[in-house]
Amino acid sequence: MTIKYSFKILFLITLTSFFSFKRANNNYKAHELTIIDQSPIAFTGKGGLSQLATFAQNGTSSNHSGILRIGSSNGQVRKPAVAAPPVTYPSYNVSPKVPDSTGMRSNAVQLATKIKLGWNIGNTFEAPGGETGWGSPVITEDYIKCVKNQGFNAIRLPCAWNLTHLADEREARIDTNWLNRIKEVVGYCVKNDMYVLLNIHWDKGWLENNCTTTKKDAVNAKQKALWEQIATAMRDFDEHLMFASANEPNVDNANQMDVLNSYHQTFINAVRSTGGRNSYRVLVIQGPSTDIDKTNNLMNRFPIDKVERRMMLEVHYYSPFQFCLMNGDATWGKMFYYWGAGHHSTTEPDRNATWAEENEVNKAFEKLKTNFFDKGIPVIMGEYGAYRRSNGKDVPKDLAIHNDAVDYWLTYITKQAKANGMLPFFWDTGGTLDRQNYSVKDQRTIVALNAGAN
Repeated sequence: MTIKYSFKILFLITLTSFFSFKRANNNYKAHELTIIDQSPIAFTGKGGLSQLATFAQNGTSSNHSGILRIGSSNGQVRKPAVAAPPVTYPSYNVSPKVPDSTGMRSNAVQLATKIKLGWNIGNTFEAPGGETGWGSPVITEDYIKCVKNQGFNAIRLPCAWNLTHLADEREARIDTNWLNRIKEVVGYCVKNDMYVLLNIHWDKGWLENNCTTTKKDAVNAKQKALWEQIATAMRDFDEHLMFASANEPNVDNANQMDVLNSYHQTFINAVRSTGGRNSYRVLVIQGPSTDIDKTNNLMNRFPIDKVERRMMLEVHYYSPFQFCLMNGDATWGKMFYYWGAGHHSTTEPDRNATWAEENEVNKAFEKLKTNFFDKGIPVIMGEYGAYRRSNGKDVPKDLAIHNDAVDYWLTYITKQAKANGMLPFFWDTGGTLDRQNYSVKDQRTIVALNAGAN
C-alpha cells in the first residue's frame, strides 16, 4: 500500500549538521470479512486453464504508517512501522431475519427464462443532485407501465448512493428519504410484474476507479456498509428484485480482478447477512470493466455464495464504439455511420464499420456462453445500444442506410445475445420513450429491439 507522508522540515543550524523530521498520515483498512463455507464452482476455460472458483477475502492484511528520520551521517534511518487504525463504519445489519423463501423459488437459471427484454432508466437515479439532476422528469408508475407496454418486462435501475445521498459521510449512512424513494420505484415495477436490477452505479467512482490493493480495504468497508442498508430496506420484495454489486469496475489485469472479486464477495456477504428473502435473492456481479473480452480472459473464478445457483454475471456491449457511441472524429479514427452486411455506404465508404461486425459478435458471444451460461451462470447484458445520427452536425449522407443499419444492429445484437444465454437491457436516457407524456419517440428502435427478442 502506498504510504503518504507530509513533510515538515525544521532546520536547526549548527556547526556542521541539520535534521529533518517526517510525520506520517494514518492509512486505513476495512473490517475483516466473513468467509462463507461453500462448495466451489469449477471454471475451465479454453486453452487448458482450469481453476476453482473458491475465493474469500479475509481482510487481515495490515497497513502501516512509517516515521522516517534523515541525518547527516548515514542518510535514512527507519523506525519500526506503527499500524494505523482501520476505516470503520457502524454495522447496519441491525435487524437480520431468519431466511424466508416465500416468493423466491427460482434459481438464477430459472429466473433468467422469465426475463424477455430489459430497459434501463438511465441518467436518472445515478445523476448528481438526484432523480432530476440531469433533466429527467420524476419517474412515475405510468412510465413503468409505458415501458412494459412496449414489450419490456425488466428494468435496470442504475442508482447512486454515495454521490449525494449520504446523510452522514463519516458513517456512510444513506439518507432514509432516498432509500424510500428507490423502494417506491422498485415497487412500481414489481407491482406491474416487471423484474428489477438495482445496483450501485458509478457513484463518484469510489469503487469503480479503485480496484487496487491500496484502496481495497477502504472500499470493502464502504461496500459492506452501503449494501447492508440497501438490502435491509429492499428485503421484503420477492424474486422480481435482483441486486447488482457495481456497474463498470475498471479492471485490466489479474491483480485488479482479485481486488474486484473481494468487492463482490463483500457484496454477497452483506446481502445474505440481512436474511429474510435476501437469503435467496439472485445476485449479479460484474465482469472486469463489464467488457466481454476481458471477462472471458480474466474472470476464471467466482466469489463464494452459501446459496447454490443464485448468481448471474453482467457485461455491457457498445461495439463498435465508433458506431454506437462516438460523437466526434478523433485522431485515432472516425465515427462509423454504417454497420453490418448489406448496410454499408458507397457514398461514404470511410464511414463504414471496419470491425466488430457479425462474425466478431458471434465469436465473442459464443465464448461468453461457453465460459459462463453453459456452466449454469446466466449473463445479463446490462447495457447496450446504438443510436441514430439524424440530428445535429454529424448527419450521415446516406441517412436511410444509416437508420437501417441502426435497426439491424439492435435486432442482431439482441437476437445473438438471447441465443447465447444473455439477457439484454437496452440503455435509454429518454430518447426513445418520452418520460413526460409516456409516448414513443423512436418507434423504429422499439420495433427493432422486439424483433431481436422474439
